[in-house]
Amino acid sequence: MPLSAERIRVHGTVQGVGFRPTVWRFARECGIRGSVLNDGQGVLIHAWGEPPAISALAGRIEREPPPLSRVDAVIREVVDCSDPPADFRILGSADGDTDTNIAGDAATCPACLADICDPKNRRYRYPFTNCTHCGPRLSIVEAVPYDRANTSMAAFTMCPTCQSEYEDAADRRFHAQPNACPDCGPRVWLEGAEPARDDAALRGAGRLLRAGGILAVKGLGGFHLACDATRPEVVAELRRRKRRYGKALALMARDVETIRRYAKVSPVEAELLASPAAPIVVLEAGGVPLPEALAPGQDTLGFMLPYTPLHHLLIDEVDGPIVMTSGNASDEPQAIDNADARERLAGIADAFLMHDRDIVNRLDDSVAMIAGGEPRILRRARGYAPEPVNLPEGFEAADGILAMGGELKNTFCLVSRGRAIVSQHIGDMEDARAASDARRNLDLYRRLYDFEPRLVAVDRHPDYLPTQSGREAAEEILSVQHHHAHIASCLIEHGTPRDAGPVLGIALDGLGYGSDGTLWGGEFLLADYCEAERLGHFLPVVLPGGERAMREPWRNAWAHLDAAFGWPEAVRDYGELDSIRWLNGKPLGVLATMRDRGLNSPPASSAGRLFDAVAALLGLCRERIRHEAEAAMALEAMAARESLDRGDRGYPAELQREGVAVMSWRPLWEALLADLQNSVRPGIVAARFHAGLARAVADLGLELADRHGLRTIVLSGGVFQNRLLLEAVSERLESAGRRVLLPRRMPTNDGGLSLGQAAIAAARRPNPGGIVQ
Repeated sequence: MPLSAERIRVHGTVQGVGFRPTVWRFARECGIRGSVLNDGQGVLIHAWGEPPAISALAGRIEREPPPLSRVDAVIREVVDCSDPPADFRILGSADGDTDTNIAGDAATCPACLADICDPKNRRYRYPFTNCTHCGPRLSIVEAVPYDRANTSMAAFTMCPTCQSEYEDAADRRFHAQPNACPDCGPRVWLEGAEPARDDAALRGAGRLLRAGGILAVKGLGGFHLACDATRPEVVAELRRRKRRYGKALALMARDVETIRRYAKVSPVEAELLASPAAPIVVLEAGGVPLPEALAPGQDTLGFMLPYTPLHHLLIDEVDGPIVMTSGNASDEPQAIDNADARERLAGIADAFLMHDRDIVNRLDDSVAMIAGGEPRILRRARGYAPEPVNLPEGFEAADGILAMGGELKNTFCLVSRGRAIVSQHIGDMEDARAASDARRNLDLYRRLYDFEPRLVAVDRHPDYLPTQSGREAAEEILSVQHHHAHIASCLIEHGTPRDAGPVLGIALDGLGYGSDGTLWGGEFLLADYCEAERLGHFLPVVLPGGERAMREPWRNAWAHLDAAFGWPEAVRDYGELDSIRWLNGKPLGVLATMRDRGLNSPPASSAGRLFDAVAALLGLCRERIRHEAEAAMALEAMAARESLDRGDRGYPAELQREGVAVMSWRPLWEALLADLQNSVRPGIVAARFHAGLARAVADLGLELADRHGLRTIVLSGGVFQNRLLLEAVSERLESAGRRVLLPRRMPTNDGGLSLGQAAIAAARRPNPGGIVQ
């Protein structure tokens, strides 16, 4: 058979994941001569051989790629077959236009874990062991191609043995850019009460944890604060020093079996825990009780497994689970730099477990849960970012678009050559450090992807910092409605083509700036990528005190009862209830005056504030919340402890159907307050609220879908992080024959906004210049 030659281009996440040695092995097995190299567009293969052999090579590349890779496209081109080489070789990286993906950081693989546990292995107990199948990626990269010289490992020259592994195509450390060993790689040391280096530092850190100390640990994407999770007084002291009084603390345990001592772990949750991304997984607590202060008011615990050799070695020094929470004071971004950690964590940590490999990119731990039987990402960072999303049919030409995301749970998104690259979770832009981190990360991503925006998409809210920053980044600006972006993000994730037609989008969240200039948050939209029409919404209720109403649930309880009955009527009919008497002790006259005069009391159709109002009447966080959604989470936890009778439909809502449908709450409040008068258990009240709201939302969704001939319904927005509500609404819609789309790989909260903004911008492509409304 005559010899043929092809140029094979592989696009996707194909650098830093062992792709070239895999191709080299396939080529040798298929009898192919030629070469493989990395360049700015991915992996390039020149192959000489018989045509069936070349086809076999291309097929194996698509079917059997390395575990951390993702093949988006294999493009074959027949070329001149003269001058074939004598063998198949791996070549060095070539420069060129950047069009490749960067892999996310990956948890320690079984082979590397075996290395650090083997006393005969030269990497025994070495905390920076890695290979092409695991270890740091985004956290250390400064430029592409992903070569050692473009990472923070450039400071460490490989010893001859490591260099030999690096150059051996048959070795799993072939071109593993962070490859290192105790002789040439990063070092770990302990600062504090018991200074030590290397293995002695790890053992000293373990002694400190066992003694009840608080340890700052420099990890993969930032510092953590660790302590013994089984001792209430130690957990309380960590909270006091960190000034984090209500938000749940993440936990780390040696293995899944250890986690099962303290929480219920299904097979799908176990698989998620042990995945290369190794996220924190929110699990139902059960078994040996842990201190209530780990997750106040919750019946869940957030567990993760060790994901670096350092973590594995540290957890082996203690008996049970440890707290592993972000290394910061409350609401700040976690520290990543040694000097910054010493300064910011000095009053929190008793000692510091440091190392000298620089963290280039701050990466928080990702957070996930199982809802509706599937994993759902709540915070997308380490292990998942910056894996791109290939835009669906109709978006192939999308390019040069930057989307700035929202004010809370900020991410940004680059659209380049038909891909959407969503950044890791950055945080809340109200914090100056987070805002600075966003700017630094955006500069880095622009370098990594050789990206220059020609169009910037921003949230409609004029006061959001990302909106203001985005207006300075390019001449062409597209202003995107908040809830439309929530729906579009989910459509992209599910591969919905650009011209697929409209869906019904149900977006429930705290609030977002509406198309009419008011605050929205309980929305039913007729939406495609280009447009969104408001078909229905929750009744707008004032937010007395504006932002203070976001933090003080009692204000929402008063506002909702006042809107439903008028406050005098509420006091007349329900004044004997403890919650009403308690509310009457507040400065309600001032709130009423503010409402009447329109002073700092904007109306909002917020779903989140409805949850706050119910929680306050049940005595949950009624004075003040300590973190976002604390009251709603406590209400969900209370409801989850109860089981309603099969015929219990929950509390009813009221619907005005003329024009835009409006869902209001007087019947709900009448039934809820009557239950309180009848001394019904608060948990039953909470469960009936959830059941009734889910029924009302689903039924209005079905009615609007029928009216407009829609089969597909999209659920999104931060309130759908509530597992009870998400599952009840989706099950009712699906039982009626509707196709229901739910966020999975992108957060349903504002962490997914940037992808939705980018999709809308890519679909609309406004004319140059000015602000497009």
